[in-house]
Amino acid sequence: MRVTCAEIIAELRSRRNARNVAGMRRFGIVSSAEQLGIPVTTLRRLSRPLRRNHALALELWESGIFEARMLAALVDDPAQVTRRQMEHWARQCDNWALADACCGCLFDRTVFAEETARAWSKRRAEFVKRCGFVLMAQMAVHRKELPDEIFRRFLPLITREATDGRSFVRKAATWALRQIGKRNPRLRRAAITEAERIRRIDSPAARWIAADALRELRPVSP
Repeated sequence: MRVTCAEIIAELRSRRNARNVAGMRRFGIVSSAEQLGIPVTTLRRLSRPLRRNHALALELWESGIFEARMLAALVDDPAQVTRRQMEHWARQCDNWALADACCGCLFDRTVFAEETARAWSKRRAEFVKRCGFVLMAQMAVHRKELPDEIFRRFLPLITREATDGRSFVRKAATWALRQIGKRNPRLRRAAITEAERIRRIDSPAARWIAADALRELRPVSP
């Protein structure tokens, strides 16, 4: 029997946990949407029989509930996602957890991922900009079929935005730089070179990004 959005919402609300909500907020997961305090592991388990259901994902997102939106990112079909939808969802991401879920479970697998990452990386809105860099990081992890050149083109974008000192942006920028560098030896060398370039920028944020990336990417001396 096909489950409805209303039934899923009722199931989510039955799992409300106020203590978990407080714990999420301590980790910076604070949303203007209703929060129920359901762990991601539970949401992943609930998503399994619902996968690749685009219509359901759209309904879940529009419910305005944080966990329903997380579930929407898990169950949607990347092949049916549109640019308009990605823009709409990204603008409504108001915390790092939802931004990362959308990018790492859905957006990075769309045909628009590269051009969207490039566009979002220069936006002013903090979590849309974070989405741009998280997309780069998650594409580096999940899109094994993509050529090196796509990731080389991302590197100057990280340098361009390296002076943005907002925590959620700079952490996403260094994440992208590190994941690109870990993809293969060629990109590791390119990422190290870019990190060295970033380190020379007169900016505390840039120096932090470079140091964080180089700590992981440089070979450890014996």
